[in-house]
Amino acid sequence: MSAPETPPSATYDSAFLKACRREPVPHTPVWFMRQAGRSLPEYRKVREGIPMLESCMRPELVTEITLQPVRRHNVDAAIYYSDIVVPLKAIGVDLDIRPGVGPVVENPIRTRADLAQLRDLTPEDVSYVTEAIGLLTRELGPTPLIGFAGAPFTLASYLVEGGPSRTYENAKAMMYGDPELWADLLDRLAEITAVFLKVQIEAGASAVQLFDSWAGALAPVDYRRSVLPASAKVFEAVEGYGVPRIHFGVGCGELLKLMGEAGADVVGVDWRVPLDEAARRVGPGKALQGNLDPTVLFASTEAVEAKTREVLDSAEGLEGHVFNLGHGVMPSTDPDALTRLVEYVHTHTTR
Repeated sequence: MSAPETPPSATYDSAFLKACRREPVPHTPVWFMRQAGRSLPEYRKVREGIPMLESCMRPELVTEITLQPVRRHNVDAAIYYSDIVVPLKAIGVDLDIRPGVGPVVENPIRTRADLAQLRDLTPEDVSYVTEAIGLLTRELGPTPLIGFAGAPFTLASYLVEGGPSRTYENAKAMMYGDPELWADLLDRLAEITAVFLKVQIEAGASAVQLFDSWAGALAPVDYRRSVLPASAKVFEAVEGYGVPRIHFGVGCGELLKLMGEAGADVVGVDWRVPLDEAARRVGPGKALQGNLDPTVLFASTEAVEAKTREVLDSAEGLEGHVFNLGHGVMPSTDPDALTRLVEYVHTHTTR
């Protein structure tokens, strides 16, 4: 797969991509992680009776779900509707997403022989992604589409633990006790992830985000030694496309500089670290994304606006800022609160 010579012209001058490139913007752009999802009644209606992974493999359904928050909230970017385990399912890993639990892997990876579950991913394995993004980009026009994937560490955590974990005891035991096997596992996942992102970019995604949702469980020394090389391999693989690369993790305040060093153009920040402090930790040359606490949206409109002003004030003077929540939209969030938030940010930051 070869990189395109020029960026997609329809979206190039969007506020979102300008902010990612640290260029002047007409207003601070806004999008929300998990904006296409359970908080929207129209989402619950179209998903009724359809298992999560199946919904990710229906191009027309993916298109509709991805577009729903753009129509409703007037966000500055769409995020492709999928799940981080989709590429693993596509190569034949026996897993499912169980309601109320999350991804569950039937045969966890614990030995070198278990690596045989992870064959190479090909574009043909995820042809439905190419089809859906083609449909989406025609509908979105000048609104950028963000592609995404799970980072190698987070994918490895699910594969080794067999499902969600609070302690990551099996994954960390492998990382500390069999570093060669761990490195080979993450390297293979980096290759799979890179292909998955390339497919999305070549189909028309204007930016990509790597979610390292569970990297906050790591000490910086362990992240640098045992995780950063695989994430860097993913970012390097898509560098030639010229699209912004966003890196996000939860509870990663101590890792922000390292996450930027992995190759991100934009570093996502959760709500625990103010953006001005995050900028100091990350260092120059990176845009920041974030970082309103998602639970603030359950408070009054006045409280939401006050906390939003705090975020915007903290972002004053940053080289580039994309407004987002510090994590995903919570399922019981009032969709109207999100719509009001987008309007408030746009109005408050119009230049």
